[in-house]
Amino acid sequence: MTATLERTSASGTAGRLVVGGLVSGALLAVLAATALTAQEAVPGIAVPGPLVEYGLPALRVLLDLAAVAVVGLSLLPRMLGFDDPGRTEPVMRRARPAAVTLAWAWALLALVVIVFQTAQLNPGSIPTPAMIAEYVDSVGAGQGMLFSAACALAYAGIGLLAVRFGEKVPAELRIVIAFFGLLPIPVTGHAVDSVWHDPIMISMELHVMGAAAWTGGLLVIVLLVSGDRELLARTLPRFSRLATLALALVSLSGLVNGLVTMALTPGVELPGALAGTHYGLLVVAKAASVALLIPFAAHIRFRLLPRIAARRGTAVVAWAAAEIAVMGLAYGAAVALTTASMS
Repeated sequence: MTATLERTSASGTAGRLVVGGLVSGALLAVLAATALTAQEAVPGIAVPGPLVEYGLPALRVLLDLAAVAVVGLSLLPRMLGFDDPGRTEPVMRRARPAAVTLAWAWALLALVVIVFQTAQLNPGSIPTPAMIAEYVDSVGAGQGMLFSAACALAYAGIGLLAVRFGEKVPAELRIVIAFFGLLPIPVTGHAVDSVWHDPIMISMELHVMGAAAWTGGLLVIVLLVSGDRELLARTLPRFSRLATLALALVSLSGLVNGLVTMALTPGVELPGALAGTHYGLLVVAKAASVALLIPFAAHIRFRLLPRIAARRGTAVVAWAAAEIAVMGLAYGAAVALTTASMS
């Protein structure tokens, strides 16, 4: 009994460290990038106050992380499998309510982001319902956030059914709704007015979905599965295949999106703009973060996974926690990219 309590306590501590590393890394990255890329005030031109300037990217990061966690929790049943409900159902009984709570948080954060986006567009004014409605009606970013909030609310409703009826509510339905909620997020980035607009947007959406599956999947495995050596040995190989595909997709699409967006922006010249503009520096920072993830992922895949498959003890939680912390930095840089100027 004492040993069980000690393992539970250790698992809870590790979980708090993992979540803390992800959230703090993302917030520190986006706030530092916001401070470095903030434009100087011009006399006679109203600019958003510090609350909006720093609050909006911080809220966007929290929204993204809530959505990522929902995606990971939605994928968990597929990663666990359905052949041993006696072992997997206790994990899912923890995962389903968590998914509902995070879906509510996702929806609430999306709505608050709309308010802050309205304030950003109307500096010096406190957003009123009429101003918010006009913003949503006329700006694609507002419409995208509203759609994302609606998807999160729909997920919460279906998630409550899953809490009651278990896997009788198809996991695939929750996965589809979670990914649909992610689709509008790239709309808040830089638009490119060219024939390449649609391919770039599709690439950005694939990038966002791949990153969410990779980060969310790893996060929920560390938090909910890593304490059960037998279950981890079954689950991690399935996730590893997904993560390998996501790594390739995220790396390629992220680099192409950043470079192509810069190349198609009038007045921006490559490669000089990579070091000479705020946007270029953030592209480099994000690419460096993703590159740093590769050795972590490779170590888990090729060094630790065989030991885990043999049901032997490993330091997989520590390695995964470090990988997740770097993922937080990448998410912070990604959000900063959506607001950074090309200058």
